[in-house]
Amino acid sequence: MRPGQQASFASDPELSRGRRFPEPASATRSEFQRDRDRVIHATAFRRLQYKTQVFVYHEGDHFRTRLTHSLEVAQIARSIARVLGLNEDLAEALALAHDLGHTPFGHAGEDALNALTGDVGGFDHNAQTLRLITRLEARYADFDGLNLTWEALEGVVKHNGPLTGDIPLAIAEYVAGHDLELATFAGPEAQAAALADDIAYNNHDIDDGLRAGLFAVEDLLDLPLVGPVFAEVRKLHPDLEPGRVAHEGVRRLIGAMIDDLLAETRARIGRWRPEMVEDVRALPEPIVAFSEDLKAADAALRRFLMARMYRAERVNRATDKARRIVADLYALYIAEPRRMPAEWADGLDAPESPRTRRRAADFIAGMTDRFAIAEHQRLFETDIWST
Repeated sequence: MRPGQQASFASDPELSRGRRFPEPASATRSEFQRDRDRVIHATAFRRLQYKTQVFVYHEGDHFRTRLTHSLEVAQIARSIARVLGLNEDLAEALALAHDLGHTPFGHAGEDALNALTGDVGGFDHNAQTLRLITRLEARYADFDGLNLTWEALEGVVKHNGPLTGDIPLAIAEYVAGHDLELATFAGPEAQAAALADDIAYNNHDIDDGLRAGLFAVEDLLDLPLVGPVFAEVRKLHPDLEPGRVAHEGVRRLIGAMIDDLLAETRARIGRWRPEMVEDVRALPEPIVAFSEDLKAADAALRRFLMARMYRAERVNRATDKARRIVADLYALYIAEPRRMPAEWADGLDAPESPRTRRRAADFIAGMTDRFAIAEHQRLFETDIWST
């Protein structure tokens, strides 16, 4: 694929399946550019600045947040799309939107909210992203949500691939009125954005883990792919200070993972020879993919990060407090809905009702870390975070 040449199977904004609520076309932007811009201007996108990736926001200014992570994913997704001749704007829009539904305190907040809401469908951050962009964002006069294109909605819902079997309630409710063809693969831009997410968080978690002192470069040297990359950096630059070793190693790792993705994807394109985007959706496997060797290396890295970072005592202490904050707020809001702001409490029928429980979950899910902490202090008159 020559630079700038569009693949025949790329998503074409001129052939978009459109928006659920029809709107006049823009004179200056394509439909996918409008999708990207609506995500960037969304309230939920701004809140990502103070939502946990791994470390809670007050632990340091240089650790990733959901916002910086999303920006890194967008950069990688756009680069991949450009090389493969895919639609860069759609890939970027999906990368920027993919974490909008995350709760405060990262996966700890999500796990806590899921356990608390099991009787009303549970909580899943991908499903919550769909709720945000189709219902909860209240910005436009003519519709709820952002009214994104069908292709953008499909890409958000299928971020982790086709959905079969038990489908999150929020997604099932939405597709009952607007079919997103859950059982098929998403378009190639969505696939590129999903793997850009993997590339970004694996590498920035290495960077953040090294910065936090949870492990050292020496601990990485036995890992496939990661170890040889860092060993080469040390060989080429024996006197380089630790911070630069980390950044140079991560930079090279990102490049190696992208190169692997491009090589494997080109091989699959050659094998399947899709001619249009619908051919990509109909394939029995994703068209954008890592090689088997890289998948194995990725699995080894995730096991390492799980043991040395995500389950580290420092992270676990914050996780326990986060779960307590979410549980306390949820219990209070469902028992006394008027403790929520008026726009959230308005129209609730009764304490503890399914509607009240879902509204409380939506309210908490939208909180930033710092707002949840401040709200807990205000309502319970205790500083749980300093204990």
